[in-house]
Amino acid sequence: MKIAMIGSGYVGLVSGACFADFGHVVACVDKDPDKIAALEAGRIPIFEPGLDTLVADNVRQGRLTFSTNLPQAVAGADAVFIAVGTPSRRGDGFADLSYVHAAAREIGQALTGYAVVVTKSTVPVGTGDEVERIIREVRPEAEVAVVSNPEFLREGAAIADFKRPDRIVIGAEGAREAEVMREIYRPLYLNQAPILVTGRRTAELTKYAANAFLATKITFINEIADLCEQVGANVQEVARGIGLDNRIGAKFLHAGPGYGGSCFPKDILALVKTAQDAGTPVRLVETVVAVNESRKRAMARKVIQACGGSVRGKTIAILGLTFKPNTDDMRDAPSLAIIAGLQDGGARIRAYDPEGMDQARPLLPDITYAEDAYACAEGADALVIVTEWNAFRALDLARLGAVMASRILVDLRNVYRPETVTRHGFHYVGIGVQGLTEPGAG
Repeated sequence: MKIAMIGSGYVGLVSGACFADFGHVVACVDKDPDKIAALEAGRIPIFEPGLDTLVADNVRQGRLTFSTNLPQAVAGADAVFIAVGTPSRRGDGFADLSYVHAAAREIGQALTGYAVVVTKSTVPVGTGDEVERIIREVRPEAEVAVVSNPEFLREGAAIADFKRPDRIVIGAEGAREAEVMREIYRPLYLNQAPILVTGRRTAELTKYAANAFLATKITFINEIADLCEQVGANVQEVARGIGLDNRIGAKFLHAGPGYGGSCFPKDILALVKTAQDAGTPVRLVETVVAVNESRKRAMARKVIQACGGSVRGKTIAILGLTFKPNTDDMRDAPSLAIIAGLQDGGARIRAYDPEGMDQARPLLPDITYAEDAYACAEGADALVIVTEWNAFRALDLARLGAVMASRILVDLRNVYRPETVTRHGFHYVGIGVQGLTEPGAG
């Protein structure tokens, strides 16, 4: 099938490359000529494991192209996906749909025959109705159907998620467009990926509800971690104990510094605003947002406490800047609030991240960037693990201790066993674990 993907950012590029790998002919469109030129030259603007190879393979086989020419890509397409950004709107946190509406208007002008227009971007309930209204306003005679097909991609594992999804949600109002969508995803038949066909508004809300529930699990276990620290329990064992219950599940029960990234913060704010506008506020979700925001700053206070109550004039080494490993995404990363809190306390910050430093520099211009973890730790009064990159899981603790001014390790992801760290003379502070926190213990 011929597919046009409007928007070549994270969702659009991954989706377009994967559809092309299924055997469809895909044109990825973007208004940014520099981005298109880079993609045509084989330079991928985002870090996602395996994406560069996937794009190169499908470009070479002629199934994947890049262009700034939307009318040319849309003409004759069987399906046109809208995968543009929907950032949080300033002031009220609602999703900014200006890019979606602009894309709908241009698509309507470019349609040449029957096509299914698909909102792949995460959008509030009712957006599909507005997209259809705009298209019909531009082209009243257009033979078109508008479908919702939310994405459920995890950064760092997006290709695997696309090709082996837990489910595919299709929000369609008619049988014809639903059948087109089934045909697009037919290559996943052997994987037995469940396809759930719903109404359009139901599909739109499903994405928001899923993200809100996962964020709630993260926030829940983080609060349990705080309780564990006060009563002498171990949050990792608590999480395993409850996660083995099939009704709860083990995923998203890893205590840490709070959620961030491109999806959870903005999607949950948009859900809160949608519910408020509908007169049915989601109080639980509102609390999740508030607790998560306060937690990030609390992590800075945790580091300060580990340093004896003050970090003024001290050097704090930060390992990991991105909101999660295997991505270069800095959007709403907990590191931003943690570093700000430490700087407010008078600390000097040195940081290292395997992939995120280029993205971090404009956001954190007044910190020092190191070339590796050991250079980051040199002369530091404390080392803080913020993002659990694999490269940080087996550090040479003796080497670290030898170059640091003080042997303090604050592990905000519980990467290490307390007894292992303290055996090397470190003062260890984890999340939700009492552990052995005195140097030499164990």
